[in-house]
Amino acid sequence: MTAPPVRIALLGAGTVGAAVARRLVGRADLYERRTGRRFELAGVAVRDTARPREGIDPSLITDDAETLVDRADVVVEVMGGIQPARALVERALRRGVPVVTANKQLIAQHGPALHALADEHGTSLEYEGAVVAAVPVLSVVREALAGDVVTAISGVVNGSTNFVLDLVARRGVPFEEAVRQAGELGYLEADPTEDLEGLDAAAKIVILARAAWGVPVTLQDVQRRGITDLTDEDFRQAAGAGTVIKLVASAWCRGSAGQRRVEVAVRPVALPQDDPLAQARESANVLIIEAESAGTLRLQGAGAGGDETASAVLGDIVRVVRRG
Repeated sequence: MTAPPVRIALLGAGTVGAAVARRLVGRADLYERRTGRRFELAGVAVRDTARPREGIDPSLITDDAETLVDRADVVVEVMGGIQPARALVERALRRGVPVVTANKQLIAQHGPALHALADEHGTSLEYEGAVVAAVPVLSVVREALAGDVVTAISGVVNGSTNFVLDLVARRGVPFEEAVRQAGELGYLEADPTEDLEGLDAAAKIVILARAAWGVPVTLQDVQRRGITDLTDEDFRQAAGAGTVIKLVASAWCRGSAGQRRVEVAVRPVALPQDDPLAQARESANVLIIEAESAGTLRLQGAGAGGDETASAVLGDIVRVVRRG
């Protein structure tokens, strides 16, 4: 007998959601070969149904997210924010339906509770796309290094701030002007606080620290300083010393398993020009993982973008369907 299709509910149709929708439809044959199940986009929940959604069948658009969740086999949340995203994710998990999300703030703030709910109802919560988009950092930390001991993680994990800092360092653009240009080019939101104050990077390093060491790290544990109080003089001094300023997210573990201490931080750091993190250009992300046996691993690539984040989301969907 032919296996029934997998009904996928998509919550959100922004840049990432639209990319996920296009790939689900366009790669249906590929995913069927890889999983043995046909993927069926059951619907796309949005707040404004009157707004045109390029590349998405209008008949799939709905503002009734709860009903859509209730008839899905997999729920994909890419709407962002805490509510109503959290309530909808919890609704799916209580039904025993696996959830895939790219919502970093949701996972950073409520991940442990959502994982407990998933465990209680025998399902799973996946969020590779919430950290560094297409770069599979969670898969490396949780799976590839499962037999090793990670000692430290550091990286440039926010492409928006890195674009700003790269304009200043390599092109000599004054800092305030670099922020303005980044906003005009779409690298920063209308309210750029989450990026410039390091909140985005803090959420990502919290998620990575939990994955690496299984500790209940929270956003309140992050020693955080953004880049908003940097001055042009700071950049001149850094250049004079042969260094480059980057916003670095880091996590490190000290002590044995019984007395483990994990610290997390996000702050501007003046790095030597030959440092791998100093060489992150424009909106690129670079992550360095230190492990006892594997040594130093470097992962880099696009840390944002619709297609790039969709790649991670779609990979999570394939994984949960394969697990059945």
